[in-house]
Amino acid sequence: MKKLLYILFHRSVFMSLALVAQLATLAVMVVVFSEHTQAFYWTCILLSVAAALAIVGSRMEPGYKIAWLLLILPFPVFGGIFYLLVGGGAVPKRTRKRMRGMLQKTARTLKEDFKADDLLPLGGDAAGQASYLERCAACPAYTNTETEYFPLGDRAFPRMLEELEKAQKYIFLEYFIIQPGVFWDSILAILERKAAQGVEVRVLYDDFGCMFTLPRDYNERLIRKGIQCRVFNRLMPVMSLRLNNRDHRKLMIIDGKVGFTGGMNLSDEYINMRQRFGHWKDSAILLEGDAVWSMTVMFLSMWDHIAGLDEDFSRFRPPPAPVRPWTGYVQPYTDTPLDREAVGQAVYLNMIAKAKKYIFITTPYLVIDVATNTALCNAAKSGVDVRLITPAVPDKRYVFEVTRAHYPPLLEAGVKIYEYTPGFIHAKNFVVDDRFATVGTVNLDYRSLFLHFEDGVWLCEAPCIRDIRLDFEQTLKVCEPVSLRRFKHLNILLQLYRNILRIFAPLM
Repeated sequence: MKKLLYILFHRSVFMSLALVAQLATLAVMVVVFSEHTQAFYWTCILLSVAAALAIVGSRMEPGYKIAWLLLILPFPVFGGIFYLLVGGGAVPKRTRKRMRGMLQKTARTLKEDFKADDLLPLGGDAAGQASYLERCAACPAYTNTETEYFPLGDRAFPRMLEELEKAQKYIFLEYFIIQPGVFWDSILAILERKAAQGVEVRVLYDDFGCMFTLPRDYNERLIRKGIQCRVFNRLMPVMSLRLNNRDHRKLMIIDGKVGFTGGMNLSDEYINMRQRFGHWKDSAILLEGDAVWSMTVMFLSMWDHIAGLDEDFSRFRPPPAPVRPWTGYVQPYTDTPLDREAVGQAVYLNMIAKAKKYIFITTPYLVIDVATNTALCNAAKSGVDVRLITPAVPDKRYVFEVTRAHYPPLLEAGVKIYEYTPGFIHAKNFVVDDRFATVGTVNLDYRSLFLHFEDGVWLCEAPCIRDIRLDFEQTLKVCEPVSLRRFKHLNILLQLYRNILRIFAPLM
């Protein structure tokens, strides 16, 4: 009974009921007015036509266009109004202004670190990627930064605790999901102790990501413990495009000297202390040195954006890091859905286009857009060894079916696909030709590529690139290769189900 009451009164139930009620009310109003008022009916038709024309002429990905047109055209009276409410993509002027100011401040803060031209001796491919991230995302490339790759969350966890214990000035955490348990409770104990010692501790989490894991007032609980806390994009029971934009980043920064990122959220399944979908394989990367300053500015920019502050970032800049032997180039980057620049997608496409020998990719979801699908197919057809690892055990069944729906054209082009049989693989890694790699939060799906705030680290000739490749090769040993024959005689209903899901995947 207690569990039933908890479920019934959970805020997710209230949110869902409120949204369904709004949708039903809107539909009834449209139908009633249309039946009794000819002018209203034709106004709705004109709105739908205008919406369809706006979609066709927009800069949306083709997948979005098709999905929205298939929703609007069969229901012209209702479709146009619905699109204007939740799908128009128009960012409010105030939000645009704040985001523009945030990006300009980031660029001013980091401009002195821009050094893309320094990569020219390594070739135009390296310099071009670095230059793109500097110009379009204000994210510099750094040397003098050691990197350490963790092939499992289980291995990153103790190192995170070790580095947190060393904090002297500040600790910044930004995560999509936080859930009480061994992982978060261990971190929280350190945060409380450090805050009591005078270390500035800030925690930022996404409200949607934590809807089922934290109570609504959890930020206030942390504040009472001496920990500064902000919540990204509070969930409101109102139909709005804002529901789509989530903070999917994962950043842990200690004193501006050490930083972690990767696929790991702060929940026990990420370190295999809790079994949900078999063995959970995730990855993380540690940065120590100059490049951590860029990650610090990423966090501070987001914090100020949410809190409405305008801080002096320079007071958080650490002294120059000790000079290290050659570490390769390390370029943390961030992506925002509000600037019409799909940075995460561009990083992936550039890496695919520049590959000469191989492209190894791990991704939990394969819900790819036309451009990425074409790039992977063209690379394979050109003789590049393209391999992807996806999960054999899904965390979301419908996404799993969409992922498998994307297999056939890739397999036909020569892309090799493998499924991770021990469980769910959540790592988002690319490694190319032993020269380039990226580890971060960007999934190969529409939400990560176009709707979420994301982050990652691009690597050029860094020693840890070899470790990323070796991890991929070791993981292949417990994967099952996917054969094109599996899709030759699919049940027609399953095939239809997958095709429908694939069409509407951009809106999911």
